[in-house]
Amino acid sequence: MNEVSVTSPSIKEDRVRRYYELVDAGDVSGLVKLFDRDAVYHRPGYQPLVGHAGLERFYREGRVIEEGRHTVSLLVQQGDDVAVQGSFAGRLRDGRAVELRFADFFSFSEANAFRRRDTFFFTPMV
Repeated sequence: MNEVSVTSPSIKEDRVRRYYELVDAGDVSGLVKLFDRDAVYHRPGYQPLVGHAGLERFYREGRVIEEGRHTVSLLVQQGDDVAVQGSFAGRLRDGRAVELRFADFFSFSEANAFRRRDTFFFTPMV
């Protein structure tokens, strides 16, 4: 008889999934708290976003996405890094609908906060 081993998600996996829940809910304060104070976020078409102030400004003022939903199709953890593949469907601030695939790479600090995030899109710049 084969036994199936099911492991519970790690703290890092939970934090990444929580990030997408918070961004989809528009909870900027909550999602920024997941990042280290000196975190750096690299996103196509933008200068690196640095620290809580830079992230807060981006999510409140600079992000061209008005609303939408992320769907995670693959999440892989290795050590202090988590890689995500997924899709996003939503609406831009100018009213256009958008659907795209993305890949995210999160690196964690010793305190299990996001130290670095890199995003890639399978579409022209969003």
